[in-house]
Amino acid sequence: MDKKEILAKVDHTLLKADATWPDIQKICDEAMENHTASICINPGYVKQACEYMKGAIPVCTVVGFPLGATDTATKVFEAKTAIENGAEEVDMVINIGRLKNGEYDFVRDEIAAIKKAIGDKVLKVIIETCLLTDAEKEKMCDIVCEAGADFIKTSTGFSTGGATFADIELFARCCRGRCKIKAAGGISTIEDIEKFLELGADRLGTSRAVKILQGLESSGY
Repeated sequence: MDKKEILAKVDHTLLKADATWPDIQKICDEAMENHTASICINPGYVKQACEYMKGAIPVCTVVGFPLGATDTATKVFEAKTAIENGAEEVDMVINIGRLKNGEYDFVRDEIAAIKKAIGDKVLKVIIETCLLTDAEKEKMCDIVCEAGADFIKTSTGFSTGGATFADIELFARCCRGRCKIKAAGGISTIEDIEKFLELGADRLGTSRAVKILQGLESSGY
């Protein structure tokens, strides 16, 4: 897979709390120059980024981020507002505590409510794999697919760990053909990128891919 094909699978990401508008402009420019799948940014900059790029690259944003612990109505409102502001994709965080309580219907219904709120826009569901058992990950594969989401996603990048090869193998085994797969968090080398894609990831969430593929030193999400 060449550089162009890889970048077409990358959500070029900047989710730091101290990101300024010039920082966002920079990743917009990099995304447009390198034809990434999207940029992924916090909700407060969605409208500006959409106006700046004028549809050249889809804007993705996050909902219930990074903890997933807000209530469903709040997440639905966030998602609707993001779409009204021009976002094409939404990455939501599940309520992890509810999952661990065994409240599977709640988790499924919340995902379905957000998907209903955004209609034909893309919904990715972050399950924060570093906090889950393998059994919980497998359960979430079923829940995400049953709820009608477009992607299952490993991580926020803000918890105790990011994507692992084992998680993507698990997703591929449990989700392939039912929903797509996004690896995010801690993707730091070209070897990582290639391995995640080889194992079945359809999308990568990283701030580093552009620099990595240009052979430059990088650090971040």
